Amino acid sequence: MFRSLRHYNYRLFFTGQAISLIGTWMQRVAISWLVYRLTGSAFLLGLITFLSLIPSLVLAPYAGSYVDRHNKYKILVITQVILMLQAGALALMIWFKVYDMFWIAALSLVQGLVNAFDVTARQSLMVNLIDDKEDLPNAIALNSSMFNAARLIGPALAGVILSTLGEDICFLINFVSFIAVLGCMVMMKLKLTAHQKSKENIWIDLKKGYDYLKSSPDLASMVLMMAASSLLVIPFTTLLPVFAKDIFNGNATTFGWFESAAGFGAFFGAIYMATLKVKQNLQKIVMMSGILLAISVVALAISPSLVLALICTGLAALGLMAQTSSINTYLQTHADDAMRGRTLSYYIMAYQGVLPIGSLLMGYLAHLFGTQTVVAFEGVAGLLIVAAFVYNEKHRNQLNSSAMSLN
Repeated sequence: MFRSLRHYNYRLFFTGQAISLIGTWMQRVAISWLVYRLTGSAFLLGLITFLSLIPSLVLAPYAGSYVDRHNKYKILVITQVILMLQAGALALMIWFKVYDMFWIAALSLVQGLVNAFDVTARQSLMVNLIDDKEDLPNAIALNSSMFNAARLIGPALAGVILSTLGEDICFLINFVSFIAVLGCMVMMKLKLTAHQKSKENIWIDLKKGYDYLKSSPDLASMVLMMAASSLLVIPFTTLLPVFAKDIFNGNATTFGWFESAAGFGAFFGAIYMATLKVKQNLQKIVMMSGILLAISVVALAISPSLVLALICTGLAALGLMAQTSSINTYLQTHADDAMRGRTLSYYIMAYQGVLPIGSLLMGYLAHLFGTQTVVAFEGVAGLLIVAAFVYNEKHRNQLNSSAMSLN
């Protein structure tokens, strides 16, 4: 399960990210709680999530082309420094009690702009951190395990700190946590092969990435599956503060429980992905995890008790983790080397770029029709998305079989 940690550069990357991501999750919980505490608005909660993720929809394909042309390591160092400064700015604002929604929204937008390049560079660099390419799927899954372990620990710590010390301390801890990731990156011994820079316009390179995806229906179907889930299913996570505060009459600690339950489920999902054999049927995992996600979201919407709601949140996160990790692994292991950055950028656009539109839409619908009704709708939509994916896969396989028999 931990075989990819034998690689020196990946071990450093893993260590730095593990520390930094705990701080990142603490900041995410703190900013969601701060916005809902100050405004009591599910719509504004969705808006802040929208601003922190929408740049990925617009910039991710451009970021993919940019990353394929430049040094991924240097891009990652620069983005980490900017994210560190963003966390510091939030900490100072709340320390001095400047509760200005405009600046909170502006800093969330800055985070989104930087993340469009940061996530693409980080995902593309993964292949360069592993000497034995057989270990790449394990490294991707282990990275997801680390991300979700942080999602388990970060919100739990944030829940305690929010109720005792305040939001500013969560932002300060995130600021300090970036020292670990930058220190580990400085210690890396990378041998990046120098890509010959394309002399064509970057927008032509971007179009080549789109054409490549269009000519690879197996990759395209994975990206479309991710986009549909991000629009109609995954935004249930944005409404968790409403479940904690209004539906179950809780406080910041209760919200921390919801986030930790999600982290707990996702952590087990990531462990499952890390133990998979190299040639596992990832399409099947995408389907089964999508069904688990959808059913758990419906169950969350109609849960009569807090304990049952937390269990459903954990199961939904397990399904979500397995689904996103399977799609990510499939794309990384099936895309051509020269097109990996651009292929992953479309995955990031489908996941992080479409999600803010879904968050804004579901936040608005929750305001109109009620949170539980909208979350139940998200679960039903998830089942329909899986059905469409299964139909598409069967249709594509039949066409391939017909083409082979003719040949």
